[in-house]
Amino acid sequence: MLKKKFLPLLSLLLFVFFMVGCAQKTGQPTTTKAQVAPRNITDMAGKKIVIPNKINRIGDAWPAHNEVLDMLGQGNKIVSTILTAKGRPWLYKINPQMNNAVTAFTKNDVNIEELLKTKPDIIFLPTGTKYADKVTSVGIPAVQLTFKNFTELKKCFQVTGNILGPDATKMADAFNSYLDSKLKMITDITSTIPTNKKPKVMHVNTLSPLTIDGGSTIIDSWIKVAGGINVSSGVTGNAKEVSMEQIMKWNPDIIIFGPDAKEYKTVINTDAWKKVAAVKNNKVVQNPDGGYMWDRYSAEEALQIQWAAKLITPDKFQKLDIVSETRSFYKTFLNYDLSKAEAKLIISGKPPVKVQ
Repeated sequence: MLKKKFLPLLSLLLFVFFMVGCAQKTGQPTTTKAQVAPRNITDMAGKKIVIPNKINRIGDAWPAHNEVLDMLGQGNKIVSTILTAKGRPWLYKINPQMNNAVTAFTKNDVNIEELLKTKPDIIFLPTGTKYADKVTSVGIPAVQLTFKNFTELKKCFQVTGNILGPDATKMADAFNSYLDSKLKMITDITSTIPTNKKPKVMHVNTLSPLTIDGGSTIIDSWIKVAGGINVSSGVTGNAKEVSMEQIMKWNPDIIIFGPDAKEYKTVINTDAWKKVAAVKNNKVVQNPDGGYMWDRYSAEEALQIQWAAKLITPDKFQKLDIVSETRSFYKTFLNYDLSKAEAKLIISGKPPVKVQ
């Protein structure tokens, strides 16, 4: 009699277990499929690209963008690069994974054989890269990115974050918020300075040949944000060759020499340079150079605008502590505890001290 009472209950339990098991079996393939399904994106060159849903291995042919990946918490995924430890010692110091990455790219070409050995899931390149089609021809998704101003910079970082997943997206959002706050802090002050009171600034890219950075560039953008007038804004683009005669006509009040013009102290001792106002008044300086060059296309543009504001309009930013800000930035966004001495080296445009 007791056995008969329990039979309906036993049947009900068996039915429940059976239905749960079927639901799990039925649902599992759908979940797996969603996880591995590729995605369609449009890069900043306007090209539609199919990319993997999960990205574990990255190739990066845009020098500055390697640091962006590190800032987004993805630096440990870089397996092929355009950089070298000699060229970017600070980045290799703060992101040791770079030492394991293969230098498969140059400015004008890619070593396909070496690239394929690294098995990247995706490649990042600057727009207009000559060998983009060469990369895609071997089946690797190639995403082209660019920016010439701060609005495009934020979009570039956001696009990269969205490609690499939720954690990277959160970091891109955090960086963009930080950048926006610093842009506002600076422009709230510099926008009130009358044009005739703003110093004339020139940014020298290289000395041999003599090249400057003109309008429609991120360099032009940060000079204006910081309260200066870019004397070469009438020349469009980066690294444009100019004559010494033209520089004398511009007669800048401040000259900032980029990281690729480290020999500037010798050059400015020549008679022609001594006639320029900035040299006469000792208003020449080397641009900071950290994980990447602060002056162009890196995550450290957020530091560049602060450094430049203090340089160009020092009376307006006396309380701004660049050393402290640099250390905080490296800790927050690059996960690296930068010492005060290291911060000063970066701000001076010098490489890390080698440990013997």
